[in-house]
Amino acid sequence: MPVFVWEGKLANGSIRKGETEAESKAAVQLFLRRQKITAIKVKSKPKQITLFEQKIKTKEVVVFTRQFATMINAGLPLVQCLEILSSQQQNPAFKKMLGQIKSDVEGGSTFADALGKHPKVFDNLFVNLVAAGEIGGVLDTVLLRLAVYMEKNEALKRKVKGAMTYPIIVLCVAFGVVAVLMIFVIPTFKDMFEQFGSSLPAPTQMVVSLSAFFRGYWYFMVGLIIALIIAFKATARNEKGRYYLDSFALKLPVFGPLIRKVAVAKFTRTLGTMISSGVPIMDGLDITSRTAGNVIIENAIKSVRSAISEGQSMAEPLGASGIFPGMVVQMISVGEATGAMDQMLSKIADFYDEEVDAAVDALTSSLEPILMVFLGGVIGFVVVAMYLPIFKMASAV
Repeated sequence: MPVFVWEGKLANGSIRKGETEAESKAAVQLFLRRQKITAIKVKSKPKQITLFEQKIKTKEVVVFTRQFATMINAGLPLVQCLEILSSQQQNPAFKKMLGQIKSDVEGGSTFADALGKHPKVFDNLFVNLVAAGEIGGVLDTVLLRLAVYMEKNEALKRKVKGAMTYPIIVLCVAFGVVAVLMIFVIPTFKDMFEQFGSSLPAPTQMVVSLSAFFRGYWYFMVGLIIALIIAFKATARNEKGRYYLDSFALKLPVFGPLIRKVAVAKFTRTLGTMISSGVPIMDGLDITSRTAGNVIIENAIKSVRSAISEGQSMAEPLGASGIFPGMVVQMISVGEATGAMDQMLSKIADFYDEEVDAAVDALTSSLEPILMVFLGGVIGFVVVAMYLPIFKMASAV
């Protein structure tokens, strides 16, 4: 939404200035009237063109959340907390955002509504938990829980990214080495082989033909790679295509179980945090389904929500979905029976965090020798193929 800069007068004659996001100038004037401010001037804020806009990192949001919780717990007013944290902020983009949130709160918005205007930084989970904390008068406690949740969620992402980084680097190195051999090294050998006048061994001929193809049709190879990337992104954006991709990901022999464990850890951590903060379970399941990251798991959570609305327990539809392991279903069933659902979900999340750690370690240790054998085999085959004619000529002599 566009941002409007306004200037207005209060009943006592004092002048107020501020910025507000709204759909139109009329919406800003209506907002000011509700705040009992007589509008003097309302105009669109000119857009600032920046080539490299600084991003707001999750770590910065976590630090802000922890500091904010400490200040609220110490009894400081909400607006004063925002003003202090905004003045201390090093990131210009975050500083500007906190200033806008402060202006909205001063203008009469709730803290949750003010955060909700910045969905790229504060998602539905954050906003709903803050709203529950404001209503229950436990905003500091909720913010601390949010900080812990974000830290653990970020740690989970780092583990998965770490597991993916090594094989991607090795494959890129293998592709780069083979490309250099095919484009620059093999043609030199080819010129030398042509002087022999004899027929080349089959492996050597295959490598030489591949080299000629690489050099003659490199643009075709680049175009093919770009086309595959575009096709993959288009498929991922399509509802049916994303369903098949996510279903395929869960069935992969090594990565499938890891994806499932990450999903269980994220689901239980998110839902447990929301329930312990006072968010109704139906709202919690709705938000959790939208942050699942996998359509198959998202549909399973939606079916659980639908079953609960019809009077069923949570454990039954979870088990019927076939996505969640039996142990998770049993522990949630016990949590429902004892009334300690949030604690049980937290225990499950802690357990699956450790399971993800073990799975990532096992994946890394198993992929390392496979990739090294693959890399050595490809380069070794090319090198041997190039030296076969030399060995053949030496034996003939």
